[in-house]
Amino acid sequence: TMSGGDQEPGHCYVGIDVGTGSVRAALVDQRGIVLAFAEQPIKKWEPQFNHHEQSSEDIWAACCLVTKNLRETCWDKAGHFFDLPDFLSWKATGVTARSLCSLVCKWTYSAEKGWDDSFWKMIGLDDLIGDNYSKIGNLVLPPGTSLGSGLTPEAAKELGLPSGIAVAASLIDAHAGGLGVIGADVRGHGLVCEGQPVTSRLAVICGTSSCHMGISKDPIFVPGVWGPYFSAMVPGFWLNEGGQSVTGKLIDHMVQGHAAFPELQAKATARCQSIYAYLNNHLDLIKKAQPVGFLTVDLHVWPDFHGNRSPLADLTLKGMVTGLTLSQDLDDLAILYLATVQAIAFGTRSIIEAMQAAGHSLSTLFLCGGLSKNPLFVQMHADITGMPVVLSQEVESVLVGAAILGACASGDFTSVQEAMARMSQVGKIVFPRQEDKKYYDKKYQVFLKMVEHQREYSAIMNGN
Repeated sequence: TMSGGDQEPGHCYVGIDVGTGSVRAALVDQRGIVLAFAEQPIKKWEPQFNHHEQSSEDIWAACCLVTKNLRETCWDKAGHFFDLPDFLSWKATGVTARSLCSLVCKWTYSAEKGWDDSFWKMIGLDDLIGDNYSKIGNLVLPPGTSLGSGLTPEAAKELGLPSGIAVAASLIDAHAGGLGVIGADVRGHGLVCEGQPVTSRLAVICGTSSCHMGISKDPIFVPGVWGPYFSAMVPGFWLNEGGQSVTGKLIDHMVQGHAAFPELQAKATARCQSIYAYLNNHLDLIKKAQPVGFLTVDLHVWPDFHGNRSPLADLTLKGMVTGLTLSQDLDDLAILYLATVQAIAFGTRSIIEAMQAAGHSLSTLFLCGGLSKNPLFVQMHADITGMPVVLSQEVESVLVGAAILGACASGDFTSVQEAMARMSQVGKIVFPRQEDKKYYDKKYQVFLKMVEHQREYSAIMNGN
């Protein structure tokens, strides 16, 4: 082993600890850094109550085993390293081929150039280059491609399906959601995107966190937005993937942490409603004559309680709330919930603006995932972005997207695009309330000021 920098290789030492339940060993360098670790349980006997025995032979055997394991690590023994979707397709088919989606989006693979030797050498994993990258994938297939001979007899038995059924090269879950919504046939709904290419559509998969999937014919580099990735979602198109680290999780956090949450739970349960259906109804009761969104005129939220993924790509950012009062009643909780939903929608607007500025031309949002079931969340996204929102007939768009891949692998469709158009069905369309645009433009100005101020505060505290 190297002891650091450009120094000569240093000596390493083995430390062994025999405990009551196991033998542990570590390989330690001259700086005291543990380079490898191994553990092996040892046997215990209790021949009668409160009498304990152990075997010295067993302890010695365990010492030998852990020492050997230090020399051959969970790394040297590994035959393959899989991303989860590729592991599952391997279990189903026995085929070690990888999905282009997994490798391009998460493993630095280039659809055009393949693996980059220099990257693996730079990070000290150049052993993966050996045998033509066999451990991490040297057969890379577009999503929807049929794998091998389909389900193996063993997998078929475990799944309760006939062997030989076609299995498709996979997609990451959010990408499957995008595939399940973005290609829907929108004719007859009065949408501007009807006469536009599919590149005018932005799929937003919104659950615990959110992903924003936009595609283009040519590669577009968007600061703070992942990609472009070729053929990673829709074959033949470049994918850009924006995201918000916490969305559904943030709404839960704000609501459940409020003093009035127990009262909300009790009242929602009494009405056999979800807490969010109850909150949406409560907002309608307290809004009086004004639009519901106007209840947050004095309350503003910056939603990066877990850092900003897009478009600022700044994990140091924190959440902010301005406009708090001494009130802790149910009205106060409902309005804080509304301000949080609006903040998430303003975050989506900032991602859209970054994508538009870089060269995307977007006109319509296609929402799926758990939060798309919340009508307030959907309406706020329409009002704040100024774009119509298309909801799928099937809420479980990730599953529909995965089924689209299977349909392609089966040969029932000639292309992913054909399967998308046939299998993605429009459910409901929510249009923005244009009369509220001026209000949300003002709120958005405040939204952008908040992060500007946060950075000013940070500069003050970190300055000399």
